[in-house]
Amino acid sequence: MRVKRTSLILRPDCSRVFFRPFELRSPEQLTRTLARVMSLTEQQAESEARSILVDFVARHQRLNEFLLQRFAQVQAELPTDVPVSPARRLLLGAYLTQEYSLEAAALFNPSIVEHPDQSDLPAGSLRFVLSLRATGEGHVSSIVFRTGIIDGEGTISVIEPTRFVTAAEVLPNLSYEKKLFEQKLWELGLLNGFAVDVLAQLGEVFTWEQLHGTVARGLRRDRQHRLDEEDVARGVLALARANYAVSFADTTRLSERVIFPSSPTESRGIEDARFVLFRDEDGSRRYYATFTAFDGHVALPQLLETDDFVRFNISTLNGPEVRNKGMALFPRRINGCYAMLSRQDNENIYLMYSDMLHFWYEKRLLLRPTYPWEFVQIGNCGSPIETDAGWLVLTHGVGPMRRYAIGAVLLARDDPTRVIGRLREPLLLPTESEREGYVPNVVYSCGALVHAGRLILPYAMSDQCASFATVCLAELLGELTAHGAEAQ
Repeated sequence: MRVKRTSLILRPDCSRVFFRPFELRSPEQLTRTLARVMSLTEQQAESEARSILVDFVARHQRLNEFLLQRFAQVQAELPTDVPVSPARRLLLGAYLTQEYSLEAAALFNPSIVEHPDQSDLPAGSLRFVLSLRATGEGHVSSIVFRTGIIDGEGTISVIEPTRFVTAAEVLPNLSYEKKLFEQKLWELGLLNGFAVDVLAQLGEVFTWEQLHGTVARGLRRDRQHRLDEEDVARGVLALARANYAVSFADTTRLSERVIFPSSPTESRGIEDARFVLFRDEDGSRRYYATFTAFDGHVALPQLLETDDFVRFNISTLNGPEVRNKGMALFPRRINGCYAMLSRQDNENIYLMYSDMLHFWYEKRLLLRPTYPWEFVQIGNCGSPIETDAGWLVLTHGVGPMRRYAIGAVLLARDDPTRVIGRLREPLLLPTESEREGYVPNVVYSCGALVHAGRLILPYAMSDQCASFATVCLAELLGELTAHGAEAQ
């Protein structure tokens, strides 16, 4: 079986920067900084503002708008009500803004899905969306995108992105259901007396403003509250903020959009999104992605949903089996239920079913490390791909010297608990040119697709950059079914 590597390499580009709030270390430092800028003469303020715009405006879209927003956020901290000129407003905003290079360290762990727009393509071609994990300053990860086309011969082209990057507008959830919210608090160990009292004051459906106000009143009412109540209060609000939406202007290119950490649970990064185009029983289509939110201590599986890659809803996954990393949703229901691959114990692959997309209560062991190249652990490399022969699951295995390899497994279409084929040898191992990087000796993927009789496999090289490989699907399925008797 021949795996064909392409010459395409997607490398991190440190010139792709966008603006982020620059938070000063203390309220006192903010006050002193504002006072210093206010002490400038109007002529000095105009000169400084012009200089900033000359240096930075060509590097960004809508920079002026963001600087004025930053000014508005601190305007109440000014020591006087004297009117502030437009130039000084821009300057004050600039002192509280920074550039962030989101790909400065790495661009890796890709996932590929069919683009929602397949118009104006040559016969036999497919337009795709490629998501990637971008890592920048402070090793904070976010989700970025590329688009491209696969022609009828399996040739892959990726559209070169512009240098511009646009962060999304963050929109809090319009409402929360008390029953579901209470269940998640219980799973997180946060449902103590304080949390119960807060929920008792809220309706069956409540808003962020109502929750925030009730929590604040509860802390004020008990002036002698214990530190553990403060911790619970922070946890309650953090859970609410982990359920939100982000939105982009539909005029921005997809490759200019970045989903950057927005909630406390994501403060250290959004990792390894596994996208899938889900087709429901009523014929509707929707994109989902499971990803890992990381706050520096806890890895929390989350779910992202979108119809158009313009607006994304982000929510927590719930239930006792929502643990660890690497959850991957099947692209349709099976026997009326949602199905998910998972890896709760950091070693084996499990299969889960649920009648509710956001709640997962049971798991079943599916695959254990079996061959030397996967003796340490196995996991999935994205959502299963449906073929006539069965569900094609790409796996990753960790072997000696912590070398990661990509393998493949075939599951029965009507009963994915039945393993009907499994590669004894890796499909992809890091070559000499791929083994050097941030994490050496790693090839890894978060999702592939099939087109024109080929498996199109985007993969990361040593957690540094990304490329593509293609495999004849018939040959791969033939190899898998040839060893069906050994799959178990």
